[in-house]
Amino acid sequence: MDRLKTDSFSKITVLVLLAIAMFLSLGMTFLQRSDVTLNVDGEVRTLSTYSQTVKELIDEEGIVVEEGAYVSPSLDTELENNLEIIIKNPKDYTIRVDGKSIKITTIETITKDILREANITLNPQDETDPALNSIVKDNGNINVYRIEEKIITTDTKLPFEKQVISNSKMEMGALKTLQKGKEGLKRTQVKEKYVDGILVSSVIISDKIIEEPVTQVVEKGTKNVIATSRGSTRFKKSIVMTATAYDNSYASTGKYPGQAGYGLTASGTYARPGTVAVDPRVIPLGTRLYIESLDGSKDYGFAIAEDVGGAIKGNKIDLFFETSWEVKNFGRRQVKVYILE
Repeated sequence: MDRLKTDSFSKITVLVLLAIAMFLSLGMTFLQRSDVTLNVDGEVRTLSTYSQTVKELIDEEGIVVEEGAYVSPSLDTELENNLEIIIKNPKDYTIRVDGKSIKITTIETITKDILREANITLNPQDETDPALNSIVKDNGNINVYRIEEKIITTDTKLPFEKQVISNSKMEMGALKTLQKGKEGLKRTQVKEKYVDGILVSSVIISDKIIEEPVTQVVEKGTKNVIATSRGSTRFKKSIVMTATAYDNSYASTGKYPGQAGYGLTASGTYARPGTVAVDPRVIPLGTRLYIESLDGSKDYGFAIAEDVGGAIKGNKIDLFFETSWEVKNFGRRQVKVYILE
């Protein structure tokens, strides 16, 4: 009888111990610890927890998950070692672009991602502040700068040099072009940078001479001696002028013999062969001259600038003759006027 009681007690003890073991085993299963990584809005930390799901861990840590937040993996995911949990709460940003301010709320934190969420397209040359790969803080500002670059090409004429060669065999004042001058061409390219339509920089990127200028070569006479009936005479310069003729007649002077001033020049002398009328702005009164014919006729010869005339302006000269026949015969012709020393 006692033996039967002992055997029953032993069996009960074994059953109790087995039940306790199973309970402890189940308890350890439910209370298993997990090492996980928690990334909340970019702040990363590693922790050990007995929480069973992502939601339990969030509640345990007192983490605020705002409406519209991104949570990965999902809240009902069971925890396991080395699990990474990412939580991104939405943030507010202000984007300034194209003269406007745009408000946006998004879980993105990188400049380029925020702009993408706002449907803002960047051109290849556009710039941003902060930079595209920068993290933007909550309530931060993003500035988008529209960049435009232009290449401006400008052609500039290069003046040609002038070379003068003296020729003692050519008459003083005479010019002969040996080589025509020609302007060169320089092409300049400038890169202009515009930010939001405003010019901020201008840099020369190319400056090339497309065509070199050609030097003008001119031969200039230095011979200041003219051969006359009286021999060689030195002169200062010569001028080709249009010559006409006049006399003391009423047709030429508007005065009759006996009238006051009849026959007198502007210099107060009496008109005579060798008296000529000039424009004093071109040839001063009193200047000694030699008048050479250019049509092969006889030279008028030596003369003095003593008179003026209403029609004698610029490179015109009026030669005095004694008779109306000579005046009519002379007409109008080109002459070379030498201003004597």
